[in-house]
Amino acid sequence: MNMAVTQLEPYILKGSIKVIDRFFSVPVDYTKPDGPHIRIFARNLIPLDEAKGSGTDAAESDLPYLLYLQGGPGFGVDLSLSVDLGNALHKKKYQTLWLDPRGTGLSTPITADIFQTKKMDDEAIAKYLKHFRADNIVRDCETIRHFLLDGKKDPEARKWTIFGQSFGGFCAATYLSFHSDGLKEVFITGGIPPMVDSPDSVYEALVLKVEERNKVYYAKYPQDVRNVRRILGFLEDNNVVIPNGGNLTVSRWLQLGVQFGSHGGIDRVHQLVFRAITDLDTFGKLSYGLLDSVQSAQSFDTNPIYAVLHEPIYCQGRMAGWSAHRTIQKNDRFIWGKVKFMRDAPIYFTGEMIFPDMFRDYRHLRPLQGAAELLAHDEDWPMLYDKEALKKNKVKVNAATYYDDMYVDFGLVQEAASVIGNVEQLITNQSFHDGIRKHRDNILTTLFDLSKRERD
Repeated sequence: MNMAVTQLEPYILKGSIKVIDRFFSVPVDYTKPDGPHIRIFARNLIPLDEAKGSGTDAAESDLPYLLYLQGGPGFGVDLSLSVDLGNALHKKKYQTLWLDPRGTGLSTPITADIFQTKKMDDEAIAKYLKHFRADNIVRDCETIRHFLLDGKKDPEARKWTIFGQSFGGFCAATYLSFHSDGLKEVFITGGIPPMVDSPDSVYEALVLKVEERNKVYYAKYPQDVRNVRRILGFLEDNNVVIPNGGNLTVSRWLQLGVQFGSHGGIDRVHQLVFRAITDLDTFGKLSYGLLDSVQSAQSFDTNPIYAVLHEPIYCQGRMAGWSAHRTIQKNDRFIWGKVKFMRDAPIYFTGEMIFPDMFRDYRHLRPLQGAAELLAHDEDWPMLYDKEALKKNKVKVNAATYYDDMYVDFGLVQEAASVIGNVEQLITNQSFHDGIRKHRDNILTTLFDLSKRERD
């Protein structure tokens, strides 16, 4: 496949890090290589001191590649993460490659206004979005790997190492399933994927962890039982519009609970509750500052893939059918219409879950409502994992698994880990899902120790 590549002028960051930014042109649909193309952005960080200090006068290009696969789905790579985590990885004698997965960041983005500009109907939008799951992200990676490494004489030098955080780990498992011959080694943090065909079992497990985190929240801030009830009562009785034109509804306020799964998230939600109550006491309404803070805390407007494909990332030949919504309906503690009649009862916040009403409440999801409905009831999803190939896997997989992960259920992870060959895990209850940010050095040290496969 002929591929157009645009390489921008390199520059040097503090710390002698050479940066090479590239755009790769790839097909939207790999079964139609002559069809429409999109651009994929990848930022290459090369530690010049490590290249010079290798003891062999190695050229920059001789440093082996480590490709970072971002969490999500639907998020590009944060520059500060690439520098901070990159510095730690560079000490392991890698040059790093930071991919904005298709549809995110500087890669050709998925946004509602682009679809409106192209005048695409719901069916066309849904068909287009189906090409933005892990299977095609991995195909993009392979396209880039071939471009960068096919010229190497040593076959082993044509392989690279990958590092998947969260959904990036899901992509890593897809990579191992279908393109393991391109991999030297795999590192995963919080992202061994449940080996399921639909998300139902995922949410049935995760809702228990969300309940647990709610209990921790209200135990820490018992005054918030009445405070949250008061806020929801106000939202129920008033039409509250946030700065970008979206609606702040009862459901949307409870979605702040997604933060319960990360370090400091419980405290951040409490601060929003505290500010909202202060506003109601002072002004009888919610201030612009509070509404802006809520808007900033929720990323669905700017990262619509996170909403539209969040459930389909689990689908293999089965529909998602608004799985989280159906699961939540079974538990009265999450249903304001019932809890409000239970005197002094806490209402539970929801977790990393997608609901149909989000496509009304978030302004930039509204144009995608029809497509989301079509995708929710689509059964034609290709396979993401090959269990037989994974059982025979010989590529070293080193994974950090978090016992108290609110986004990726520990039990389902262990079931999946038992399927994948050559996996070693760091299992800890001292980190949440974002442990690679909070406890980076400890986690990396242990993962690279696991990589040695040394036995007592």
